[in-house]
Amino acid sequence: MFGTCDGAFAEFVRTPQDRLAPIPQNLTFEQAAALPTSGTTALMALRDAGKVRPGQQVLVIGAGGGVGTFAVQLAKAFGAEVTGVCSTSKVELVRSIGADHVVDYTVEDFTDGELRYDLIVDTAGNRSLSHLRRALTPRGTFVIVGGEEGGRWLAGMDRQLRMVLLGPFTRRWPLVVFAFPKPELVETLAEQGKITPVVDKTFPLSEVSEAVRELARGHARGKLVITV
Repeated sequence: MFGTCDGAFAEFVRTPQDRLAPIPQNLTFEQAAALPTSGTTALMALRDAGKVRPGQQVLVIGAGGGVGTFAVQLAKAFGAEVTGVCSTSKVELVRSIGADHVVDYTVEDFTDGELRYDLIVDTAGNRSLSHLRRALTPRGTFVIVGGEEGGRWLAGMDRQLRMVLLGPFTRRWPLVVFAFPKPELVETLAEQGKITPVVDKTFPLSEVSEAVRELARGHARGKLVITV
């Protein structure tokens, strides 16, 4: 079984049965551990907030990260044409998980307005809203995933607050998604045989602090997993 609980950095945890689902046969224990939180966040961003449909042009910013690697695969499973944005070191990874097009943001500016997308899912938080609007179609949808770094007074919620304030004045109302895993979403992910979690590294429980530091450095390719 795999699923979610409160406080998973432990040898033993307790969680309600309805927050668990059978581990898909094609996944290892480490891959299953990486799936619930980031996977359900990506699913909520694409299906629930973004209303993704077959044939749409979808842009995933931060496509080589924890949520981004799931977003790329899920968007493809929903029938979209997917462009992943990532750093040079993650280009081959993003291409290998099914992205139709990959943009290396250190070389190309994907907000120059030359290409436009029906849905943009931003998991990185490094671009201004004004720049990102240039990459949207007239009726496109922009989804920000979670909180972000920085913001002394707003604790990383700066862009989200601006989105709320500007929303009534724009046809392209941005949306925000936070990670609140739901049992039914975990089951949906378990049934998605096409989704393969990308595990960059595993750390023993005794090295949790190092794993958190590695995550904070922002160089992880996919997910980091704690093993017991």
